[in-house]
Amino acid sequence: MNPWLEGLICLLLLVGSLFTLIGSIGLLRLPDFFMRLHGPTKATTLGVGSTVIGSMLYFTTQHEGLSLHEFLIPLFLFITAPVSAQMLCKSAMQQRLGFIERTRGKPWKP
Repeated sequence: MNPWLEGLICLLLLVGSLFTLIGSIGLLRLPDFFMRLHGPTKATTLGVGSTVIGSMLYFTTQHEGLSLHEFLIPLFLFITAPVSAQMLCKSAMQQRLGFIERTRGKPWKP
């Protein structure tokens, strides 16, 4: 395998792991629901996407064809994560879920 390509694959895997870790820590540590929603929808989506793209590059170089079936995983994730986050946020707003004072963009009065 080309050392330059191997380095790119390693970089994608490391970046993906780092973003997934940051998103998971954000889900655990952020104070209210609206802030916690950003961890899995932004950082973790980018982390999983990077990891799967690195995996796709690796298996494409190991076999004789393109590994396009792995491309469907991040595509599905990039489509469904914003939609599910929007639906979760809308339902939390309808239930007037509690929030902390630092949360911006309040659509209702507490």
